[in-house]
Amino acid sequence: MSGRPTAKQVVRWAREVEVVGGRIGRHFARTEPRRRAVGYIRGLLGDAERKNGWQLAEALGEATPDGVQHLLARADWDADAVRDELIGYVGERLGDPGGVLVVDETGFLKKGVKSCGVARQYTGTAGRVENAQVGVFLAYAGPKGHALVDRAPYLPKEWAGDRGRCDAAGVPEGVGFATKIALAKRMVEHARDRGLPARWVSADSVYGSDYAFRAALEAWGLGYVLGVRADFSAWVGLRQARAKALLAEVPAGSWRRLSCGAGSKGPRWYDWAATRLNGPEPGKAWRWLLIRRGVADPTEVAYFACGGPPRTALGELVRVAGVRWAVEECFALAKGDCGLDGYEVRSWRGWHRHATLSLLALAVVAAIRSRLPKPAGRKKGATRWSG
Repeated sequence: MSGRPTAKQVVRWAREVEVVGGRIGRHFARTEPRRRAVGYIRGLLGDAERKNGWQLAEALGEATPDGVQHLLARADWDADAVRDELIGYVGERLGDPGGVLVVDETGFLKKGVKSCGVARQYTGTAGRVENAQVGVFLAYAGPKGHALVDRAPYLPKEWAGDRGRCDAAGVPEGVGFATKIALAKRMVEHARDRGLPARWVSADSVYGSDYAFRAALEAWGLGYVLGVRADFSAWVGLRQARAKALLAEVPAGSWRRLSCGAGSKGPRWYDWAATRLNGPEPGKAWRWLLIRRGVADPTEVAYFACGGPPRTALGELVRVAGVRWAVEECFALAKGDCGLDGYEVRSWRGWHRHATLSLLALAVVAAIRSRLPKPAGRKKGATRWSG
């Protein structure tokens, strides 16, 4: 999505937005908020430079942002129920048995101290410690496309331990401190329980280094390819070894040059090797350490803890490793085209409502994209799809 949309695109968007509106309508107690929510999604998909309350109100044909503010703050509707419709919609439009759930977080730079969860904390959005809110998100990626399907604001300890501050931001009584890993586990389990077709989970080392997270995925019957650090330790036979030591033991002839998907400059080629690790259930599931080495610079190394069905091919693990970058495109599209970071709300409820409607707008884009003709001329040796 770049530049002004064409007339045909606008027509397709309008039709798809109406489909989404039909799905979520039953979760609104009154007609007016239901109509406004659909208009809000339509406004998020518009070409306004900023997707703030005033400009979204203009898209709705309203003179002031009062109605938009009411929709996000006080109207009677359940953002989590609408989120469940989002999961179902993505499953229908993009679902595939080999789908991948991708966990990641992103930051929203903020001023002041009243926005829910705002604190001086590291965010990859800025690449440093800034005053920001951080949200943990779950993406779904398959051969038809990718979209974000769930969201959870991260509430730092300084917030969770200050009930007065939480009350002022509308944080519910039962909500306490939860790590980003705990939030991710809840979202993966919920997506699975909702029937979203997925075989794999992918995430970076924040999540991959946590044994309980990997064990939960295994208990749910999900395979995983999760980033880990060089000091990651695992059992190999009767000994425990770190990832960096296992790298040194890879035979020279065991490396395979494979693409983990298409990047902006074509296929992303790396050298790959996998080492078997001790598994949880002999014969039922296997574990591996997947190692990625740069082609031009062999010292550029990354490690992935993997688990999945026995005799899973190296190419499949590589495919899933490459799919993780789909979440970065989701964030870029959600923020750049669907207003994810354009909100002006401060409350817990407002954040969830805006984020949910923004993710629905992104899902509409993904659904429309899934029907476009696939580009021809895929280079030989690249993975079948990159997410």
